[in-house]
Amino acid sequence: MSSDLRDSLDRPLRDLRISVTDRCNFRCTYCMPAELFGERYAFLPRDEILSFEEIERLVALMAPMGVRKVRITGGEPLLRHGLHELVRSLAAIRGVEDIALTTNGTLLERMAGQLKREGLSRLTISLDSLDPEVFSRMNGGKLSVQRVLDGISAAEEAGFEAMKINCVVQRGVNDHTLAALARHFKGTGHIVRFIEFMDVGTKNNWDLEQVLPATEIAALIDAEMPVESAEPNYVGEVAQRLRYRDGEGEIGIISSVSNPFCGECSRARLTTDGKLVTCLFAQGGSDLRALLRSGASDDEVRERIRGIWAGRSDRYSEERSELLGTDRPKRVEMYQIGG
Repeated sequence: MSSDLRDSLDRPLRDLRISVTDRCNFRCTYCMPAELFGERYAFLPRDEILSFEEIERLVALMAPMGVRKVRITGGEPLLRHGLHELVRSLAAIRGVEDIALTTNGTLLERMAGQLKREGLSRLTISLDSLDPEVFSRMNGGKLSVQRVLDGISAAEEAGFEAMKINCVVQRGVNDHTLAALARHFKGTGHIVRFIEFMDVGTKNNWDLEQVLPATEIAALIDAEMPVESAEPNYVGEVAQRLRYRDGEGEIGIISSVSNPFCGECSRARLTTDGKLVTCLFAQGGSDLRALLRSGASDDEVRERIRGIWAGRSDRYSEERSELLGTDRPKRVEMYQIGG
């Protein structure tokens, strides 16, 4: 039974996003720019990363508090050895109804089938452009568009349906390729979700001038493939749904900058090194790893989590306009919490 745990703004805890690694085989400019994350960058040593057993324990404690959806992220989560074992253990936890994975897709060709068999419910693929030059520019020149498309094909063969294709939109960078991306997946059952460029962390050179608002994104698509608004699938859905007027599917737009949705946010995030973070734009998190490794009982860990969520008051996206122009405080980076 759920205890219906709620924060100070009466928002429930429903979703948990778990970063299983801080490593990635891409160097996306809006997440891990190559000039900062070069060959000598020191990623977390193995003993500082949460073990699968520790992750399983935390999820099992949080499920009775209301967590129903778990999303595995990174870095690139498929770089974590034995990830299918974690999926299997999470799928067995009572109360967890949905296990999703966000990936750049480049390793899916050999892993999709096993992940499906172990209980992975859904896949989200990051793909910012089908144009090879634009794709390379945005991901730091790593691997190819075709490698991602091959991964998507392998996932389809494994039985994954209605995958979400996430595209971070930057004005003057990939906005001229959005319609082509939407057209490629139109009628396939997969849903392209266009994401306004967000000021996550402090290392991605975020610039408000590079934000293409949701209204402009919608207009770009509508001009070539007419769309109309659709009702949300559930309370708290982050993407605005737009369906094609010809009935061949839909797209989504995530408008954290131009139209914040903090009021319905039910997401907590667990960093690679075991910090519980209550907002994508948080300056830090609460260390659960140290608590777990100190020999704390389940009741002690449970009460710590309850206290963190009950005290949550984050609504950064709604406050962003008031803070623009001030110095950006150091915040948790995208690759540490997976977006």
